[in-house]
Order: sequence, then structure tokens, then C-alpha cells
Amino acid sequence: MNSIQQELEQLFQRYLKAFHQQNMVQTQQCYQLPCTLHTPDKVVLIEDDSAFEREFLDIFTVLSHADITQFVALKASFSELSENLLLACVDWQFIGPNDEVFTDFSAFYHIAFNDGQWKIFNVVSQELSQSVQLNTPFNISL
Repeated sequence: MNSIQQELEQLFQRYLKAFHQQNMVQTQQCYQLPCTLHTPDKVVLIEDDSAFEREFLDIFTVLSHADITQFVALKASFSELSENLLLACVDWQFIGPNDEVFTDFSAFYHIAFNDGQWKIFNVVSQELSQSVQLNTPFNISL
């Protein structure tokens, strides 16, 4: 396993843990601001801390109301675009209290290496049918 793969796995483990705990500070540490979030419905530009907090509070509220208990990475892969730029594709399932799938989707993460850390600066979420297999598989688990 190469060091970029290990660093990427560590980033996504921190991200998954922070997301599961709805820890705003630790979630934001995985992102570089400004960043963008794209869903089939909208594009959000997050320019500063308060915009990040507003957007992720909305996301965490939806997940809390749906009583999501697990976040499962069905598969994950990445490609190195340059020495400081990665593209990752992760297929997610969000699981509710009765082990039902609340939602599933494929997310494309654009990740940059700045100040000694990999950070997400763009996420594009699409239907699971849009998933792609990139060059190198990696694991995400808590």
C-alpha cells in the first residue's frame, strides 16, 4: 500500500467518524475552504466557517430526523491526478434504525494536498448508477 493510499484512508476514516458523531469541527477539518458541494438538486459554495456550519447543520439535521445509524462505504477507489491532487469515488449507503437503506449514492471527491494535509475541496453526489472504478481501491471503516 502506498503512502497516499494510507493518508487517504486516514482522511476518510476521520471524515466518517466525524460525520457519524455529527462533529462539526472535525468534519470541517476534512475540508478546504472555500469548497463546493454538488447534488443533483443544487450546487453550494461554502466560502467560510459560518457557511460550512449552516450547510452541515442542515445535513446533520436530516440524518438525525431519519435516525441514520450507519454509514457504509460499498466501494471506494481513487486516482492520482497530480502529486497534489486526487479524485476519489465512494459508493455510500446510509442505513436507518431497522437496517433499511435510507439512501445510497456515489460521491466524487476532489482532494488537494495543502499545508501537509489532504483535504476535500469539491464533492459531487450522484445516483449509484453513476459510480466509476478509479485506479486504486481503498478501504473506509470506523
